[in-house]
Amino acid sequence: MTTFSARVAWARGEGSFTDGRYSRGHSWTFDGGLTVPASASPHNVPLPYAVAENVDPEEAYVAALSSCHMLFYLWIASKKRIGIESYVDDAIGLMETIEGKTLVSRVDLRPRVVYSGDAPTREAEEDMHHQAHDLCFLANSVKTVIEVRLD
Repeated sequence: MTTFSARVAWARGEGSFTDGRYSRGHSWTFDGGLTVPASASPHNVPLPYAVAENVDPEEAYVAALSSCHMLFYLWIASKKRIGIESYVDDAIGLMETIEGKTLVSRVDLRPRVVYSGDAPTREAEEDMHHQAHDLCFLANSVKTVIEVRLD
């Protein structure tokens, strides 16, 4: 079994708390020492109580799913000896309310892969993305629909 950890820290700072007028800005610190400024999304909490330039949990969720998929895709390609120069995914998450619960119901991954040498056929590329999806720990952990959309 493997464990993972992150420290999430928030302090009230100036202003009131009980009236809901407090900053949602906080930090995430990871085991390697990197600290990321985080906040509630300004889509959910109005400015100035959300910090627009900070990463919000919903963005992080979409990025984590995309990153997990990409890492498995790169691993599969390397095992098949398919050279890759770059991989860029402009992933999009959709939040909606279903049966009274608000959730990120869907994440569309839109990877653009630049290959070095011969690129795989479209069918082989789709198969590699399917394998990456099946192997991704995070995709296996959530009920969000995750679609890979190739141009």
